[in-house]
Amino acid sequence: LVLKHRLFSIDDARHVQELAMQAPVEGDAKALVIAATNAYHESQNALLKLFEEPPTGTYLFFVLPNLGGLLPTLRSRTIELKLSCEVKDIEPESADAFLRASYEERSAFIKKMSSGRDDNERRERRAEALSLINAIERAAYATIEKHTDLLKELQTLRLFLQDRSAPIKLALEHLAIVTPRRLS
Repeated sequence: LVLKHRLFSIDDARHVQELAMQAPVEGDAKALVIAATNAYHESQNALLKLFEEPPTGTYLFFVLPNLGGLLPTLRSRTIELKLSCEVKDIEPESADAFLRASYEERSAFIKKMSSGRDDNERRERRAEALSLINAIERAAYATIEKHTDLLKELQTLRLFLQDRSAPIKLALEHLAIVTPRRLS
């Protein structure tokens, strides 16, 4: 069973636990593949026991674009497999537009991204903010020798946004200030 998520939440972790406890549909074993762009720390904590002692015949795979946001406690219960593949994140044009924007234009973008009428919309906005950080990080890595400080800031912001209670607006305002208009 393959479960795809942009932002893996605590509810998603509970759903995975329920699925893991069910008997295989066919045969003696089952595999659960959890593919996520990002994962809340609390959802990772909820998976610790499951990854430490999965039910007999259950194989778990947690697929993430990078290990930067994976908690060390969960990482210690896994085996890392490095795969080369293209990760679809935020549209490249959106990241490019953010990088070219003035601070005022970035502020308007932040206002839009930090709003949300309900939990699902706010969760989607948080996933978009994390995707924006990933896209800017890729651009900064292209010219790494000039942007090591920015890369450190992006890693800090990613960890900050993986806490469900962290304010998106504050993180994006900081991003708007520390990101240069051109990364080349």
